[in-house]
Amino acid sequence: MVIQHKQQSHRVAPIKGVCSAGSVLWVCAGLFASLPVLSQAQGAPTGSAALVVSVSSTEAASSREAALLQQMQQAARRLNYEGVFTFQQGEAIESSRIAHWFDGKDEKERIEVLDGPPREYLRLNDDVQCFLPEQKIILREQQRGDRFPGLLLSDPAALDANYQLRLSSELYRVAGRSCRVIDIVPRDAHRYGYRLCADLDSNLLLKAQTINGEGAVLEQVAFTQVAIGGAINEQALVASWSTTDWKTHETKQQIIDLGALGWRVPAPPGYLPKSQLARVFADERSVNQLVLTDGLATISIFIEPYRTERSEYLSQGAARSGSVNIFGIRIANFWLTVLGEVPATTLELLAQSIQYVPPAGSRE
Repeated sequence: MVIQHKQQSHRVAPIKGVCSAGSVLWVCAGLFASLPVLSQAQGAPTGSAALVVSVSSTEAASSREAALLQQMQQAARRLNYEGVFTFQQGEAIESSRIAHWFDGKDEKERIEVLDGPPREYLRLNDDVQCFLPEQKIILREQQRGDRFPGLLLSDPAALDANYQLRLSSELYRVAGRSCRVIDIVPRDAHRYGYRLCADLDSNLLLKAQTINGEGAVLEQVAFTQVAIGGAINEQALVASWSTTDWKTHETKQQIIDLGALGWRVPAPPGYLPKSQLARVFADERSVNQLVLTDGLATISIFIEPYRTERSEYLSQGAARSGSVNIFGIRIANFWLTVLGEVPATTLELLAQSIQYVPPAGSRE
């Protein structure tokens, strides 16, 4: 749920959707990179064959809360809505305008960043375009539609192994609308907690906070005004500029097997591999990416050849941006950037435990 302009050390610019021509991006839109991503990892167990004879009150409560999470995701994807939301990280606050439309089959969405350099994002289902008018560039890639106010990719019941779901009986108000609060409490120190507020009438997510182990809010995103369920003007879903003479950069990607390439990545407890991709950018730079998830939080590991002429590789260690921690490390002849909305100790232990064993016949 974060929109970030500022360049940082350890090649962290891509994590926050810094859509600049100079960085041409690991993740163009990364628009809300630290927003909780409620997704079930590929290969994760999907259920138990055991016969359930009875359901305890705790299990019933968990089921109700999981059902609400599912309804929140359906609202984000299937309702028409438009409004303004703000992202707050420390003393920094940034606003964006969103318009979302669903015709029963396809989603269309436009997000206009209202502060800083002009940027817009157009999304048709999972196809995202990032418009940079100052450079006359369009950055395009495939992304999941699980960012604010959408969250879920699959069954939220999978969260139970790592989190407790608690639905508050007290109603709150966000953007002038009543909403219900769900606290997502981690079961151990390897992940953060989250507090979500869902619109009482439509179940649309109105506010999301990331909470650390001491109960402090690391960052938050919330609507300041929103209209839900009405018609959306077609003009609200198109770019603000004529792009006839703009350049389009499209990120190419393919599925890979990092294990076969020699990488040994001992995932933190509760995290499983979700995707392994090779991304090739407009400048022909290739970066491999492994994504781990516990069903809510995600960790990304970016791997690329180490180049001595790149000064940003020389500063090894940890950095932080809101709820996203980053750790840069050189392993063999590669530079790794490990980042995720997880505690710094979890990320650092992971980064320092990664090993590279050159495959037979390789020149490493």
